[in-house]
Amino acid sequence: MASAQVTGSTVDRVRADGPAERRGRARDWAEIQERMLVPLYQDVYRRLEVGAATSLLGVGCRSGLALLLAQGRGAQVAGVEWDGELRELAAARGLQVAPGGSLARSAHSVPRPAHSLVTVFEQPPTPALVAWSAQRTLPGGLLVLAVRGPAEHCESTAVLEVAHRHAPAEEPVAGTPESLLVAAGLRPSAAGRVVCPFAYAEVDSAVRGLLATGLFDRAEQRAGAALVAKELEESLHPFLRPDGSVRMVDEFRWVAGVRPADATRD
Repeated sequence: MASAQVTGSTVDRVRADGPAERRGRARDWAEIQERMLVPLYQDVYRRLEVGAATSLLGVGCRSGLALLLAQGRGAQVAGVEWDGELRELAAARGLQVAPGGSLARSAHSVPRPAHSLVTVFEQPPTPALVAWSAQRTLPGGLLVLAVRGPAEHCESTAVLEVAHRHAPAEEPVAGTPESLLVAAGLRPSAAGRVVCPFAYAEVDSAVRGLLATGLFDRAEQRAGAALVAKELEESLHPFLRPDGSVRMVDEFRWVAGVRPADATRD
């Protein structure tokens, strides 16, 4: 079993550099973490028959891997992303990704006003975000929301407890994906459950990848980056393999809602 203190590890660098360590988070997402959700993207695209007839908008698309996979199936793709460094990485991949800003301003920076498929894969689906995404969905088109599965179906639950322990949720969960879609005027029409293996070459990569998700940001603000990184590394020990790699398996659930054909845009 690897030690919680490894010379040159993420823990050591966070302790030495403090907030400066955060500057590489976007690249850690693109190079380490993003691929973990590929089974989710592929299941949605297969089930919804994404192809040349699809105009897809990825809301909170991060560095754009999901968009690239849809583009590879022939879809026309665009994205919206709030983080500037992630947008730069998406642009380097040849993708058109608008800045997030306020939702109202974002509406004017998206290449086309509405799309046949809108996905919210990597952003928490709040009522405001779902309502905005519904307005970017063509009448007769689909809006897809994705969420992590039940705690008992996700091995990362114990790891995420590091974040919850230092920064408990300030607001209750907004609702199920189905209820959020209905509240936004859409009719749930398809759903799926997907197993996503979270596999890392070693503990340090796992820590870097997980910190890049943003799920630990509030905990870092409250408890300090060094402590969170140390506890995160320790929480990964049960998932270490004899070769030093780390593997967890999480379930994700997605739900697609149809926007009524007679809907009008605001």
